[in-house]
Amino acid sequence: MDLERGQRSRTIKKQSWRSVLMLAYQSLGVVYGDLSTSPLYVYKSTFADDIEHTESNDEIYGVLSFVFWTLTLIPLLKYVFVVLRADDNGEGGTFALYSLLCRHGSFGFLPSGQLADVELSAYKKKDSTASGGGAAASIVKRLLEKHHALQLMLLILALIGTCMVIADVFSAVSGLELAMSKEHHKYVEVPIACLILVCLFALQHYGTHRLGFLFAPIVMLWLLCISVIGVYNIFYWNPRVYRAFSPFYMYNFLKKTQRGGWMSLGGILLCITGSEAMFADLGHFSPLSIKIAFTSVVYPSLLLAYMGQAAYLSQHHIIQTDYRIGFYVSVPERIRWPVMAIAILAAVVGSQAVITGTFSIIKQCSALGCFPRVKIVHTSSKIHGQIYIPEINWILMTLCLAVTVGFRDTKLLGNASGLAVMSVMLVTTCLMFLVIVLCWHQSIFLAACFILFFGSIEALYFSASLIKFLEGAWFPLALCIVFMIIMYIWHYGTIKKYEFDVENKVSINWLLSLGPTLGFVRVRGIGLIHTELVSGIPAIFSHFVTNLPAFHQVVVFLCIKSVPMPYVDPQERFLVGRVGPKEYRLYRVIVRYGYQDIQKDDLEFERDLVCSIAEFIRSEGSKPSGLAEETDKDDGQMTVVGTGLRIREEKVEAEDAPGPSASREILSPVIVPKKQVRFLLPRSPKIKEEAKEELQELLEAREAGMAFILGHEYMRAKSGSSLIKRLAIDLGYEFLRRNCRGHMYAFSIPHASTLEVAMVYHV
Repeated sequence: MDLERGQRSRTIKKQSWRSVLMLAYQSLGVVYGDLSTSPLYVYKSTFADDIEHTESNDEIYGVLSFVFWTLTLIPLLKYVFVVLRADDNGEGGTFALYSLLCRHGSFGFLPSGQLADVELSAYKKKDSTASGGGAAASIVKRLLEKHHALQLMLLILALIGTCMVIADVFSAVSGLELAMSKEHHKYVEVPIACLILVCLFALQHYGTHRLGFLFAPIVMLWLLCISVIGVYNIFYWNPRVYRAFSPFYMYNFLKKTQRGGWMSLGGILLCITGSEAMFADLGHFSPLSIKIAFTSVVYPSLLLAYMGQAAYLSQHHIIQTDYRIGFYVSVPERIRWPVMAIAILAAVVGSQAVITGTFSIIKQCSALGCFPRVKIVHTSSKIHGQIYIPEINWILMTLCLAVTVGFRDTKLLGNASGLAVMSVMLVTTCLMFLVIVLCWHQSIFLAACFILFFGSIEALYFSASLIKFLEGAWFPLALCIVFMIIMYIWHYGTIKKYEFDVENKVSINWLLSLGPTLGFVRVRGIGLIHTELVSGIPAIFSHFVTNLPAFHQVVVFLCIKSVPMPYVDPQERFLVGRVGPKEYRLYRVIVRYGYQDIQKDDLEFERDLVCSIAEFIRSEGSKPSGLAEETDKDDGQMTVVGTGLRIREEKVEAEDAPGPSASREILSPVIVPKKQVRFLLPRSPKIKEEAKEELQELLEAREAGMAFILGHEYMRAKSGSSLIKRLAIDLGYEFLRRNCRGHMYAFSIPHASTLEVAMVYHV
């Protein structure tokens, strides 16, 4: 037995390593395409205008020294060894860092938070890894919880980092700017680049895992190609080029070139464009796979490529035109055209990192109420973070095409891409300061050392990019502002809508005064009233029964909400409680999803919902150990239940199904077709008679069918509101709400079983 167990564990371990290596291989084609193609334009952008070239090698060695230390300190030291450890249960990106911080303090902006959410296992798992440094964490935590302005600044900082990732469409097209002569540029390069981009975005619906297998060989071939060329140039032209690794050459470079050298840093920083994708695309792969791919393949290949270019340029001081300063000048003439063909393919793959990162970030923002609802397609059954968002895909394609046509110079593209990349990195560094203190419980001194060391390097590069604001760097900032306005308006409108619901919820005393029949006809079936409230009775319920005095025999106030974590254990997903006495048959069910959870289809969701209510009824009174409970002044006690009580289903023959006469006796505000299924209770002597009667009534109602009652809200700013608020609510939020997907699509609700109740929200 022990031998079999040992063999099984070794097999599992071998499969695990096999999957990690497979993910590392796929990440080459998705994460590292942009970073791998940076040798195409780093030297070209650096030596464009700002540095006056001389016969000395000081400038070339100085640039190589900057490239070496920048690649070593930012992608390798900062991201691989530090930032990738700050994943939010496997998810990355600036908004994942914000979500991680919100879980460690009461300064998040999700309005529907509950005490029971803290009892989720994902919270405990993260907290159990922390040790020491509690005093510093408590000081920072109290400071953030006390000052609302600091909380708002933290949200805006996270949104800036998020929007800059989306705005970095320049890195998706800069590699496609081929080193051709100016007269061919307008008529050959731009149409070809546009055609390639359209084909690339058309492939996105196949999913990250398929694209990874398709693109990884291209990037592998490209990295092998630049490595071999680099080794050849090093040994053939200048074997002692490694001396440029000395930091002295950086100092000598800035001392000799002065202001021109400082401005040229905007070109040098392009050697790390795409590094932010290592963290943003984390949900598509795993931290270990991304680390393995970078340290074993990407990093050494890039160093050899840059060293080879520097070795060639150090022996050829005849660089005059944009064409000659490009990457291809260091490629031997015999293989230049094949290398150019591989470079074009690799440059196309370079766009993938921005696309996949944007998909992940948009899903996180949408789930946490900072972006309108969009269609999210999960493309892998094994890696839940691998997704595809059609609307965002076509918006990105439009932006990329606009950039390709509008920015026809690699220098302008480099300036724009550099500003976007450094903005994301600075935001990540600032958020990591809080993560080190609040989440890792380390000392403030250690966090201050981190932000001072990496922040000063990134601030130096950021200043060099900002000085070229009018030379292309303005465009990512403009895009960032547009996306930030959209995100903030949606977030602001969502908060105001929730506050209106809380202020106008119906008192439980009003409901109790109606009696068990609620003062109107109770018809067969289950009525699901969708609400954002986690407690109390929503105003749409009273609005509905006032106009139509009939309702279902079982009423469920259903709240589907997101919690600031990637995944929620299915056994902890449902929080169930009663509203009023037992004979009222009113229940409240809160369904909790993480921002990367896959929401189930309507049939499976209905089954799990009924099973969770049935499990609550069965376990009520016995209170099994391990169930988290939360007491609400309106609803009583809420209990976390699984879906352990499985209800048996039997198909009903056609002659057993109710006929037209039976269906005419049922009065229902929503016409729901009779299901040809009979639901049966499991045979268990542990279920009490009173619970059996309630369960039987629940199953009869389930057999009759479900109806979904949704609020169709119209937001209006209150009279006397400021002009900015009226523009944000009446124009901005309402425009987004009307033109984006609603609750029915987000929760896979069947249209035939839906009734919408219109209400005007004056906020």
